[in-house]
Amino acid sequence: MKLATQRVTLQVADGTSMNAYTARPAEEGKFPGMLVFQEAFGVNAHIRDVTERLAREGYVAIAPELFHRTGPGFEGSYTDFASAMPHMQAMKEEGQIADIAAAYDWLKSNSQTLPDRIASIGFCMGGRMSFLASSTVQLRAAISFYGGGIAPALLPRAANLSSPVLFFWGGQDHHIPDTDRQAVVAGVRDAGKVFVNVTFSDADHGFFCDARASFNPTAASLAWTLSLKFLDTHVKGVGQKTQVA
Repeated sequence: MKLATQRVTLQVADGTSMNAYTARPAEEGKFPGMLVFQEAFGVNAHIRDVTERLAREGYVAIAPELFHRTGPGFEGSYTDFASAMPHMQAMKEEGQIADIAAAYDWLKSNSQTLPDRIASIGFCMGGRMSFLASSTVQLRAAISFYGGGIAPALLPRAANLSSPVLFFWGGQDHHIPDTDRQAVVAGVRDAGKVFVNVTFSDADHGFFCDARASFNPTAASLAWTLSLKFLDTHVKGVGQKTQVA
């Protein structure tokens, strides 16, 4: 499938400007929308690749630069987490919610997006953002890859989740304690929300990213296959045609 990619600038409600990377099928038609939330290392080659992979699956995808207030264009090295820390520490929940809304509004207003069929996916820090997005805007599905910091801070928001959530964790991930993973599952279950919880016992934090030393190709392949099936079910709809010529 041929793609059309573009960098856009979004105006955020707090008066800031936020750049984003977008990808969509090049042919005419209307497609579901996808919010793609970055790791701590920026909208780098890996996140752009994920955005394009989703576009090849028939989504209009947007990856907003979440560090736009402190480091526009930031792309950190996977071996230098310290460089990302100041940007992460400067993030505030109200700013994150505003960033989600700006990217979501861009999707809803895009002429090729089906405005009632929008989902989110995120990795690490972005996994937390994907959970937050489902609790603040109307989504059809949300996917969280090893989202740290959901528990305990965001668990009160579980009652507001607008969509089913697919959680992926690495059983060897020491960045996110097992007690936190259990708390996330319990919080969503107790809120009566639909979710799928998957732990790859032999995978570490960042297992999906082929640019990281922790890349686990088997877990990554299985997680991608399950993600697409989850999206087919909850966003595209089983047996439904979503592309409109």
